[in-house]
Amino acid sequence: MTRREFLGAIGRPAALGVVAAAFNPFGVPAALAKAAEYTGSAVEAAGDEPFWFEIQQAFTVDRSVVNLNNAGVSPSPAVVQAAQKRHLDFSSSMPPPVALWEILEPQRETVRQRLARAFGADGEEIALVRNASEGLQICQLGFDLRRGDEVLTTNQDYPRMITAFEQRSRREGIVLKQFSLPVPAEDDDEIVDLFRRNITPKTKLILVCHMINLTGQILPVKRVVELGRERGIPVIVDGAQSFAHFDFDHADLGCDYFATSLHKWLFAPHGTGMLYVKREKIRDLWPLMAAPPAMADDIRKFEEIGTHPAAQNLAIAEALTFHEGIGPQRKAARFRCLRDRWALRLARHDKMRLHTSLKPGKACGIANVEIVGVDTRKLVDHLWKRHRILVTPIVHPEFSGVRISPSVYTTVEEIDRFSEAMEWIAEKGIPG
Repeated sequence: MTRREFLGAIGRPAALGVVAAAFNPFGVPAALAKAAEYTGSAVEAAGDEPFWFEIQQAFTVDRSVVNLNNAGVSPSPAVVQAAQKRHLDFSSSMPPPVALWEILEPQRETVRQRLARAFGADGEEIALVRNASEGLQICQLGFDLRRGDEVLTTNQDYPRMITAFEQRSRREGIVLKQFSLPVPAEDDDEIVDLFRRNITPKTKLILVCHMINLTGQILPVKRVVELGRERGIPVIVDGAQSFAHFDFDHADLGCDYFATSLHKWLFAPHGTGMLYVKREKIRDLWPLMAAPPAMADDIRKFEEIGTHPAAQNLAIAEALTFHEGIGPQRKAARFRCLRDRWALRLARHDKMRLHTSLKPGKACGIANVEIVGVDTRKLVDHLWKRHRILVTPIVHPEFSGVRISPSVYTTVEEIDRFSEAMEWIAEKGIPG
């Protein structure tokens, strides 16, 4: 068999099916069959425990640990893990120039197109990156700025994004301008007005979070984008926590620049992300790593990072299928259901203080709570050591609390166990 014949055979659906059967013992999760049959509304599904039991079984999580830090990074369902392993095994089964560049690499285009459909964009506007930080820094570092130019954002943005601007400040003399947001944030007019009042004639770039990682608060991104557009100021949208978390698409944001991680709420392999750049804006945005002039208008110039594995990017396809099989609306409704189960319960206690608005549209699955008078870091340490409950400490100059972010595999029993531990600590304190 010639090399051309071999490549043709390996690309045929029948051959691929044999490979898939050999390396993917999990098949299509029963959870998706259950989801396809479900006829109730998203709200009805949110509290249907038999429905979510099937979803929970699609994951391989260790139930001796309660992971309430899915906003950091989420485990992938078994079918995604199997796909990643299948692609990785294949890439090592023959010379990499053949396996990676001639067979696997072209399959990235299918993933690109599917992500574009999910986001409501053109495939030629979607770059596959390693995480939200990489996508956002492409934008943060890709604009030409001069000494004295101002970049505007809040003091609740992700630390790595603040660090990126601070480095530009040290290196190039740009000015980072930050302002405070209310905690919790419940008035969209107030948020937009804060951005408006902090814009000056020197403002050349704005960064805005779609969903704040500290509290889970959802900001009125589209209005901030429109505000920037009115003044000729590009707006970068940090969607690290929002994509595949609640139901929206590009039309709901109207932005020119958006980046997200796919290993959070899409449940894709660790080290996967997506960058959106509006087609006509690609040329004027520099990539992080050099690309040839011929790629100036090509979204793929942002993927020029040298030799890289294909497995995790190709397994995004299975994560998308899993996400779409559950249904974005049902998924978001479940997140809100789990959040309200613990948040409304704890809010009744005098010592509990919520730092996240529970009003419709202001948050989804992430929320932040403080036990007044209890050190946040000691609380996190106690929950882990005594209860094996993993939460995230948030210690900000203006507020402090623990960030709680369950997922679709989280059980109500695990939520209740967390609530009971918090109530006990509020009553009796952390044991010395």
